[in-house]
Amino acid sequence: QVELIESGGGLVQPGNSLRLSCAASGRTVSAFNMAWFRQAPGKERDSERDFVIGVRAGGSTFVADSVKGRFTISRDTAKNTVYLQMNGLKLEDTAVYYCAAGSGGPRMYTSPSNYATWGQGTQVTVTS
Repeated sequence: QVELIESGGGLVQPGNSLRLSCAASGRTVSAFNMAWFRQAPGKERDSERDFVIGVRAGGSTFVADSVKGRFTISRDTAKNTVYLQMNGLKLEDTAVYYCAAGSGGPRMYTSPSNYATWGQGTQVTVTS
């Protein structure tokens, strides 16, 4: 069993940066495929969370086209934490961002239904 706690959200202007953290407890993050999802305003169901970026247990990453070149993911096994670095933020990046842990298999799933453990979410608002 792993528990996840996100932090680092906030209010920023377009073009600025934020770094989100996902601190894990209970098991090491390197045992899982870890992913960040986001849920835009107006989307109420968990199934409407969009995949943003992920890192496989083996270390390779997978990035959604919408954030490619702007967002990166990293993990610090010593701190048992996964990070989401967001640069060049846009208005459309406004969402609640969730960290999720899934099976540490070779496939990086992009559907939220494949992830068993979620954090509580952190709000990111990009506004001018």
